[in-house]
Amino acid sequence: MDTVRDTFQWLVTGPEPMAVPGARFAGLPRRPVPLDELRDRLMSKQCPARTRDDVWAYLVLRSRAFGGAWTVACAGMALPSLAGSARWLAARYRGDRADVHAAVLAGFVQALARVDLADPGIVVRLHFAARRAGQAALEESLDAPLPVASGYHSALPRPPYGHPDLVLAQAVGEQILTPVEAELISATRLGDTSMTDWARRRGTALTTAYKARSRAEDRLVAWLRERSTDTDSEDPVAEAALAGLAASTADEPAGEQDSSSRAVSGRLRNGRPASRERRSRSVSKNSGGSGLLGCGENRPGSSRTAEHEPTSEGRRCA
Repeated sequence: MDTVRDTFQWLVTGPEPMAVPGARFAGLPRRPVPLDELRDRLMSKQCPARTRDDVWAYLVLRSRAFGGAWTVACAGMALPSLAGSARWLAARYRGDRADVHAAVLAGFVQALARVDLADPGIVVRLHFAARRAGQAALEESLDAPLPVASGYHSALPRPPYGHPDLVLAQAVGEQILTPVEAELISATRLGDTSMTDWARRRGTALTTAYKARSRAEDRLVAWLRERSTDTDSEDPVAEAALAGLAASTADEPAGEQDSSSRAVSGRLRNGRPASRERRSRSVSKNSGGSGLLGCGENRPGSSRTAEHEPTSEGRRCA
């Protein structure tokens, strides 16, 4: 942004500053209007929208035809709004702020080549194209892993590790869960399937499905915690696996909650600690066809609401 500001200043300094013919546009003086003066006029609330669009169409066409100084002129004309967006993004950017400034300018320059000049609000659409490019750079920086400090190296974490579905598969392999129970947890906790649709398409009563999931989650949590105690106390992997499957008991509809139901997170049930016998491996149904859900079942999908779900049965973020 500093480079654009300084370069634009050079364009309007001297005895022959870069200007546009004011006589071509309604509302402008009938003389060459230097770009810095033109910018102030276009930013004024008294400037007609038609005049603003006509001037910007002229500037964009000159940039497309001649590039170079006229592209810098366009960026300098839009600098007040671009700088505001770049400042906001840079305050949240993880890395060198010059990178996000460059992303904003790159988005603006790319938009100059494709913005539709027949539609109104040319400069507004240019501004938002630049902001979207900066926002994409910001999100990419926030999603990137943090740099590893000197003295550390990457290594395979201790089990249980990996995607929650892989943890469920391992639990089935060790006969902690049946395949049906693992599919139930994966579909309703990690996927987009609601308990109502899952139970209906499986031909199972909804209350039966909730109880079966609660019992399976009890065993799964007990197993994960047992595995985590066998590793370093500072190893975060087991906790991450638990968090990947965590869900609130709020997604069980009123009147159908089992008194002993509990979320995967292992919290207290109805204010009382979970029974240790219910978390024991001895209660596990080891046969793939045993348990309450031995009949054939399907995995329907249900759309997730944006913020507030009536029954909160959709997938929850861990």
